[in-house]
Amino acid sequence: MKIGLFIPCYVDQLYPQVGRATLSLLEQLGHEVEIPSKPACCGQPMSNSGYGKLSEGCVTDFTQEFDGFEHIVSPSGSCVLHLKESLEASHHPLAHRVHELCEFLHDVAKVTSLPAKFPHRVGLHQSCHGLRGLGLGKCSEQMIPYFSKPAKLLSLIEGLQIVPLDRCDECCGFGGTFSVFEPDVSLSMGRDRIHDHISHGAEFITSADMSCLMHLGGLLAREAPQVKVRHIAEILAGDSLA
Repeated sequence: MKIGLFIPCYVDQLYPQVGRATLSLLEQLGHEVEIPSKPACCGQPMSNSGYGKLSEGCVTDFTQEFDGFEHIVSPSGSCVLHLKESLEASHHPLAHRVHELCEFLHDVAKVTSLPAKFPHRVGLHQSCHGLRGLGLGKCSEQMIPYFSKPAKLLSLIEGLQIVPLDRCDECCGFGGTFSVFEPDVSLSMGRDRIHDHISHGAEFITSADMSCLMHLGGLLAREAPQVKVRHIAEILAGDSLA
């Protein structure tokens, strides 16, 4: 199927390897992928800072760039959620064609096998946006059977062991501007998260949101540099460390 790949601003500028891994993964699975020549922003930074009107132009630009694609895929749950909510508010049909990467692989492409290998112990951080906004997994407050779309995809990787966690859906404390306005609380929450992963022997922490991993990775670099972060796209596409 024809896919438009949306690479968020911060991924493009700070973590280009995540964009390359996402493109490689989708092409490995046989999809025709195109990245529009004009960069597009979801508008989330402005909206989260209380300037929602300023983000409307970003959403309009996004629809103009991606309207011709059957599906739009992005390796950032928070950006996808913001786009979905903005597009649904304006009753734009594109809202139902925008997918976070794991959501697309699990629900649309229905991937059941992957050739990648990653012989490491991996802790899965399930972001708030992914869990409570996009429904990528079961939240602890829900009285339903356990499920996790990212965990299901990771289970397809040869040699990978998902480590158990004491609090598998706890917030990392980043929250975009929350980490700026409440740095002490954000720091404490982040430390709680990395210590949960470290205490269970994780060699890597992965997530569908590089923003969460940016926060956790900064803490790990200072407190436990032996533990690294990897976006889930890098692992599913075949990380070079394997």
